[in-house]
Amino acid sequence: MKRIFLSGFMLMCSLVSYGQNTISMDAKGSDQKISRHIYGHFAEHLGRSIYGGFYVGEDNTTIPHTNGVRNDVIAALKKLKIANLRWPGGCFADTYQWKDGIGPKSERPTIVNTWWGNVTEDNSFGTHDFLNMCEELGTEPYLAANIGSGTVQDVMDWVQYVNFEGESPMSKLRRENGREKPWNVKFWGVGNEAWGCGGNMQPDYYADEYRKYATFMAGWTNEGGLYRIASGANSADYNWTETLMKNIPSSMVSGVALHHYSVIDWSAKGPATGFSEQQYFTTMQRALFMDELITKHSAIMDKYDPEKKIALVVDEWGGWYEVEPGTNPGFLYQQNTMRDAMIAGATLNIFHKHSDRVRMANLAQTVNVLQAVILTEEEKMLLTPTYHVMEMYNVHQDATLLPMTVKSNDYVMGNEKLPAISASASRDANGLTHVSLVNIDAKQKQEVTINIEGGNYKTVSGRILSSKNVGDFNTFESPNKITPQAFKGAKLKGNNLTVTLPPFSVVVLEMK
Repeated sequence: MKRIFLSGFMLMCSLVSYGQNTISMDAKGSDQKISRHIYGHFAEHLGRSIYGGFYVGEDNTTIPHTNGVRNDVIAALKKLKIANLRWPGGCFADTYQWKDGIGPKSERPTIVNTWWGNVTEDNSFGTHDFLNMCEELGTEPYLAANIGSGTVQDVMDWVQYVNFEGESPMSKLRRENGREKPWNVKFWGVGNEAWGCGGNMQPDYYADEYRKYATFMAGWTNEGGLYRIASGANSADYNWTETLMKNIPSSMVSGVALHHYSVIDWSAKGPATGFSEQQYFTTMQRALFMDELITKHSAIMDKYDPEKKIALVVDEWGGWYEVEPGTNPGFLYQQNTMRDAMIAGATLNIFHKHSDRVRMANLAQTVNVLQAVILTEEEKMLLTPTYHVMEMYNVHQDATLLPMTVKSNDYVMGNEKLPAISASASRDANGLTHVSLVNIDAKQKQEVTINIEGGNYKTVSGRILSSKNVGDFNTFESPNKITPQAFKGAKLKGNNLTVTLPPFSVVVLEMK
């Protein structure tokens, strides 16, 4: 009898434990906007990202394209509403000589990509190709300038070539190459990972290099000025951020970068598919660490920039695993599972929360590399779970943040635990409220109660991304195995919204 009583008591405790997810949402809003530029992407000359991913060549007769860029990729990215696209790297940026990628394609010299597989590229995809593609996509280009192996003159010439409308040597060269009007590129990275592949610099040295390059870039622009982004910290290197903020005048910098990947262990990254629950848990632990990183880097920035004029730009983030078996290790090609959907949803919620300081970010990477939103194989293309999360979430772009306080159950693994629930909310220009919810728990559904303050909603609808197993993914044979579906698990009653989230699921609600 005692054993039955204890079992019943433990069951009741368990049920209570999984019923305590509560969220308070201030529907009156805030003065904080979620910048659309948080939804940026990254296209490096790496593996099959550019060649075979975006670009199949102007002479290709089997894959529909516009000036060599795949039409199916263009259509998918338009629907995704990508706000900006970073190019040409990454590590590749600090070896890239931009003048080798302009002019007649038959006359362009080749380059050996020493960072990623030692492959020889023919430079057929260069500045015109990228910037014209961005125009087709309706996205803003984000150029990463070479300060590692390049010169101040090289960077100055590039800015002049793409931005200057008047008479100058570079604008004349641009016109000779077929482009009359400048593209007026706003976003510029001044080097990449200067602490590593960008030159293995010390922060004091890089700060001085940044000041030098930024000085000579400034003159060649049309309107609005350049948005110059300093090569920022590697994950928890807070000294790097401190040094840059201390040594670079705020008038010379618009953003400071941060790179952080959700990696189990750099020496043993684990597989992209067929992973254990422990590996999943550790990956999510690394992903959620983004919140602490942003909090601490922002606190340093606040000391020197209390008005938050300088953005924290997380221009590389995402999951990183071992490459798919049988593929080139230097190409970083990996599958994309529901685990990656969890990373995307939870990370975007973190960015929304910190959108007063985080005003730009770039998922790594767009096509065929790391946490890609698109995978291609010859004429075939598929959209990954990460794509679907970012498409569901794009309703938050340029919307007003609705503050939330989240009290979550724990997702427990051994002696460690993580909050199971992640959430964010916003109100768009049409007055619609959107709530994004993520349940990272691999086994337990979660009941969530949202207490709404200051709202008067009548209806709720939504979509969900979920699957049978957290390791599920789309394939070229079954490209629609995981797609968003209509969600019926939300009930609105007065100022209370109750939601039932299946294990490892992402939900976006719309309230009117």
